[in-house]
Order: sequence, then structure tokens, then C-alpha cells
Amino acid sequence: MKDIVQSVDRTLSILEVLSDYQDGLGITDLSGKINLHKSTVHRLLATLIHKGYVIQDNVTNKYQITFKLFELGNKRLENIDLFSVAKPFLKELMSKTNEVVHLVIREGNEIVYIDKVESENTIRMFSKIGRRSPLYCTAVGKAILAQLPEEEIERIWNNSVIEKFTDHTIITIEEMKKELQEIRKKEYAVDEQENELGVRCVGAVVFNHTGEVAGAISISGPTIRVTKEKASEFSKLVIMYSKMISKELGYRG
Repeated sequence: MKDIVQSVDRTLSILEVLSDYQDGLGITDLSGKINLHKSTVHRLLATLIHKGYVIQDNVTNKYQITFKLFELGNKRLENIDLFSVAKPFLKELMSKTNEVVHLVIREGNEIVYIDKVESENTIRMFSKIGRRSPLYCTAVGKAILAQLPEEEIERIWNNSVIEKFTDHTIITIEEMKKELQEIRKKEYAVDEQENELGVRCVGAVVFNHTGEVAGAISISGPTIRVTKEKASEFSKLVIMYSKMISKELGYRG
């Protein structure tokens, strides 16, 4: 890969590994996980501590990631009107469906979950804010794809690693184009266990004041609860609430 700065790459690897360990890691374990000599890791950690991204526990000597990265990311979220505008609508939608509701934005060939309102059901969805998923196998992703020009859809498809996550995953561009045509007609998309077996999602796009796609919302749940009939009912709600959020963002289409 071109233009990779080795020290930056190594530093980011340290942060990524530490983020998986709430109680932190010692330098030996950390060095082993990123396959770097302890002296190199120690120098990089010193810089991260100086900048406030990592702290070292005085008792265990383990290194832990701080909340600084979260603070930086949160500054970006604060500047996204979509996040604050959508929140009350997401809560209301969850209360009407008693299923988890997500808000996502597009970043390249993926969607990023930026908000989630959990239901009170005992069987819950495994998802978290910040998680990324491909556009082509999610309801929100397909809803976004359906709004894009043909050439951009093809570019995204050609630059994505198309994996068959389940037997239901669409893995040909021809089939995807047919699916997107249907989504444009219906104004909503369904993830028919395409990303994860046993999970069905219904999603629709949200537009901003310029008429561009700002993001998308979805209602998700296990197929034992979100049956095809229930998904059909939810489609009306997800369309209605996506339009309500769009209107709040200034969309007049």
C-alpha cells in the first residue's frame, strides 16, 4: 500500500488493540499482539501518554486507552444536525415497535451506526454505535444505494469486498440492481437475513435540506419477532419517520 507512514500505522495499531481491553495491557502482551519490540512500543506509548490518548495504571503498570478519541469523534457528531434532530424520533419509533432502532450515515462503501435506541425485549440485537457494515447487505445500506446514480453504485460495488454472509446475501450486481429498483418503488429496503441469519431489518433514507442523503434509519429484530408480515407493518412506520426527520432537516422534496 502506498504512502503508509510506519510510525503512524504502528501507533494506530496500539490504540486499536488497547480499545479491546478495558483493564488495559502490559507492554509485553501489547508488544506480542502487534508484533513489535518492547522498546519500540514503549516509545510510541510515551507519545500517546503525552498527548492524552493513553494512561498507565500506577499499580498494575498496564496501559489503557482514554476517552480522548471518543471526545474527538463526538465533536464531529455534534456538528451533524442529523444526530440531534433524529434522536426524539428514534425514541418514539422504538416505543411504537418495541424493536431496536438504528441511525446510520454513509462513509465510503460502508455505513456507520451513529445512534441506537434499544428495546426492552429479552432477545436483543448485537449492535453498537461506531460499528461499520457494508452497504450492499444491510437494509439501511441498500436504501442509501437506491438513491445513488448508476455509475456510483457500480463504483461502490466494484470497490467492495462482496462476501456471502448468509445464503440470502446478494452477491451479483445484476440482482442488486433489480433489488434497488424495487426499493425505489417501495421507498424502503429490507435486509432479509442478508447480513446475519435470524435477523430481519427494515430501513429508509433520510434527506437533508439540499435533497442529498443524510443517512438512514432502520428497525431491526430477530425473525421470530420481526416476521415478514410484521416487517411489512414496520415499513410504513420507517417511511413515515424517515420523512419526519427529513422534514426537520429542511427537506422539502
